[in-house]
Amino acid sequence: MIIDKLIEKIKTTENPTVVGLDPRLSYVPKHIQQQCFDEFGKTPKAVAEAFFMFNKELIDATFDLIPAVKPQVAMYEMLGADGIDSYIRTIKYAKEKDLVIIGDVKRGDIASTAEAYSDGHIGRIDVEGNKFEIYHEDFITLNPYLGWDSIEPYMANCKAYEKGMFVLVKTSNPNSGQLQDLDVGGKTLYQHVGALTNEWGKDLMGKYGYSSVGAVVGATHPEQAKKLREIMPNTFFLVPGYGAQGGKAEDLAVCFDKDGLGAIVNSSRGIIAAHQKEQYKAKYSEMEFALAARHAVLNMKADLRRCI
Repeated sequence: MIIDKLIEKIKTTENPTVVGLDPRLSYVPKHIQQQCFDEFGKTPKAVAEAFFMFNKELIDATFDLIPAVKPQVAMYEMLGADGIDSYIRTIKYAKEKDLVIIGDVKRGDIASTAEAYSDGHIGRIDVEGNKFEIYHEDFITLNPYLGWDSIEPYMANCKAYEKGMFVLVKTSNPNSGQLQDLDVGGKTLYQHVGALTNEWGKDLMGKYGYSSVGAVVGATHPEQAKKLREIMPNTFFLVPGYGAQGGKAEDLAVCFDKDGLGAIVNSSRGIIAAHQKEQYKAKYSEMEFALAARHAVLNMKADLRRCI
């Protein structure tokens, strides 16, 4: 089970941190930008190549400290075909470093459309009997708003290829409560979704007592996370919202079990743009952005371990 590999990587690194590879051009150091502009002009292709070069150095500097990376596909999709190529190359490079890949794609559809997403992202594409793996992700994020019909098309590929998913249950954005906190028969909507997610995962249980069907549970909502941990004892949490969005290590301690497992915590710009933060600018030049990211990972690891 892929969830077992993720847990084993967390145990080996003693670090439940996933680095969000969500590049923006403003994060990319000027020397990388200029190199790509000189070769490709000021074009989407140049930006896509700059993203890959940026990601590659970040991975080189942090892969021994972390269990996983989480590239956000939207940052690459906006650049068209060149951006998707950068996304795929980033994932392949990260997998060469034995990192677990969480593709943050947030798909949510049914029937043949969901099957196409599933085959492309975690399954195989069949071309006249020849099968191809396209994106090479280990997990993907899914929106369950359409119910079981939007989850079931992924289950066969999860079983066949040892893949997994993280279902959006309680997200970290400020207005998530407009829908997720609605009272539905005496329970909130997110509690209902949490119970369903826990049930959906029963066919994909790993040896550590967690399922390859996980849940996205925001670090900015500790009280809700505590309730969800009770509802979802066998569900691994992907926790966004730490750092830049205001989530603190103390807030997300409730996501973990008594053994310090059960969750992986995302940080994106807090790590990949660390070289732009005052606490690192004094020590690292822009050319040393990857060293600043490594320092940020070590600081996050220490902060998380302090609370779990």
